[in-house]
Amino acid sequence: MAVIIRAITRDGSARAMITDARDIVQRAHEIHDTAPTATAALGRTLIAASLAGSMLGEKEDLLTVRFKGDGPGGAVVATSDWCGNVRGFIQNPRCDLPLRADGKLDVGKCVGKGNMYVLRDAGGKEPYVGVSEIQTGEIGDDVAYYYATSEQVPTVCALGVLVDTDLNVKRAGGALVQLLPFADEEVAAKLEENARKMRPVTEILLDGTPEDVLAAVFDGLEYDVFDRIECAYKCACSREKTDAALVSLGEKELSELIDSENETVLDCGFCDKKYKYTKSELKKLLEKARKK
Repeated sequence: MAVIIRAITRDGSARAMITDARDIVQRAHEIHDTAPTATAALGRTLIAASLAGSMLGEKEDLLTVRFKGDGPGGAVVATSDWCGNVRGFIQNPRCDLPLRADGKLDVGKCVGKGNMYVLRDAGGKEPYVGVSEIQTGEIGDDVAYYYATSEQVPTVCALGVLVDTDLNVKRAGGALVQLLPFADEEVAAKLEENARKMRPVTEILLDGTPEDVLAAVFDGLEYDVFDRIECAYKCACSREKTDAALVSLGEKELSELIDSENETVLDCGFCDKKYKYTKSELKKLLEKARKK
């Protein structure tokens, strides 16, 4: 499973969330059959949502990160719970582009220009929606910009997905670092220095651990790890939810499905589950729709 470690500087100036998310991004690649550039774009978005989701306060809370750019990858969406369990999709999973001049996957061009949305759903309350303009499309830069401008929280976000020659995910991980209220200016300056000199997260994880990433983030600072949580690519779909979706279609559309198909199959957009319905099962749902 993937893991998130969370830490805080001993003076209370900053907090950091670090993840080794290789298993999450690999599972997403397997489900959506993503090409390398799409794997990196979706993977980074999943990692960002997982780290941000781990800061939610209640068990029922959900956080969704959505990039709606004009790039060939289309929309990229990831939803996380408070433990960092995450699911997502990219509109064009087969998007693959030539490498950048520095030999890296061109995630920025895949995502393109547009807006980044963050939706925080706290149970029955009206969800909070924040919006910021996509800066580079590289995901990490955009997440940092969103927090700085929409929530006024100075943030460093480093995300990485390393795709192997067999197109599977070799390494994936990330670091989300935020200054807390009344942060010491010297600590802030040290964190900026560390961010400039730090090796890429995936490079550290090739032969290291999330703790090694944390040590690089907080180099020269005293800090404490306050928890370590396991997380995974986890979809919330269920038969009950697809039942409800079909009932919500109404009598007319359900009747048309019953008349036109021997079997109806609903595919989950986030995972590889398929929900099959026979005519008799659809007729039972039709009765429910009529009683509404």
